Amino acid sequence: MKFQPDTPEGVNVITRHEPGRVWVGGTPFDCSLVLPWSGEVLPWQAADFEALGATHFDRLLALAPEVVIFGSGQRLRFPPPAWLRGLMERRIGVETMDTAAACRTYNVLVSERRAVVAALVVESAAGRPAGPETL
Repeated sequence: MKFQPDTPEGVNVITRHEPGRVWVGGTPFDCSLVLPWSGEVLPWQAADFEALGATHFDRLLALAPEVVIFGSGQRLRFPPPAWLRGLMERRIGVETMDTAAACRTYNVLVSERRAVVAALVVESAAGRPAGPETL
């Protein structure tokens, strides 16, 4: 019995994550990133949540998603509404969760063929227990 739906070809899928690293397909990323449902994975210039601002979220508009999954790092932190104003004005949904939960949620949405973008804060792994979680 199969428990995961097939993911369409050409769609970006998160295959693994751990503190300080996210794999898209077989490629590891050690920095914060923007992951559209298809196309190029983009670096997101934010080492941590405190480095974010409205311009980081405004850049997501060019990808024309129907929903943005925001992974706020190792713990759940909500961005101020002012950071999300551009997305809200264009009626683009934004869901906030910690980065591990965002990775899992993103995969479910791409398997449903949704136009989703994951904006993931990938914080340095220093001082955190190692151990990958394969999705």
